[in-house]
Amino acid sequence: MTGTGYTLVIGDKNYSSWSLRPWLSLKACSVPFDEDRIRLRMPESKAEIFKRSPSGKVPALKTDLGVIYDSLAIVEYLAEQYPDAGLWPADPAARAAARCVSAEMHAGFQALRNDMPMDLISRFPMPELSETLENNIRRVVAIWMDTRARFGQGGPLLFGGFTNADAMYAPVATRFRTYGVPLAEFGDDGTAADYIDAIYALPDMAEWLAGADAEMRERELV
Repeated sequence: MTGTGYTLVIGDKNYSSWSLRPWLSLKACSVPFDEDRIRLRMPESKAEIFKRSPSGKVPALKTDLGVIYDSLAIVEYLAEQYPDAGLWPADPAARAAARCVSAEMHAGFQALRNDMPMDLISRFPMPELSETLENNIRRVVAIWMDTRARFGQGGPLLFGGFTNADAMYAPVATRFRTYGVPLAEFGDDGTAADYIDAIYALPDMAEWLAGADAEMRERELV
């Protein structure tokens, strides 16, 4: 383990949207941590995850205090441990809004998850647009436009600088790019498209993408 005692158990970087979320927040804290990557979609994947996470799901953060095994719980823990990292906005109204939209992402958007699974390296056509999927996409676009308009003056992300809300929505930004979502058709005035560009411009996001690319190349050699 590193000096912090942290090991983040994650799935494949190309596929595991939930793993990306706390990974980005950990990076924002500027603390060292080890990665324990489990290859997903394999016969032994579930058993390997259960060895590390009581929920049987990734991600899980191993700490000196025990295992934290839910993405939102992990990013909340990090915000408490590293307040100077600004993982929640300092302004009370912005902080409340950031928690609301983060919890909404954590609990909802099932059609978006099911119909547009994360696949960073690939490019696919838009899936058949059900009413529920359309509503999910429109809601994400509305959230991004609203938070940027109300709280985004200090930088290019949802609340200006990087927060846990960006960690929660970064995988959605990748889905919109993977599936070539025409955001203007879902109410975007350019804000959502710019936000996706801002997510992809993050150095930590570039590192994750490089890891995803390396994983997929490795799979091709097996």
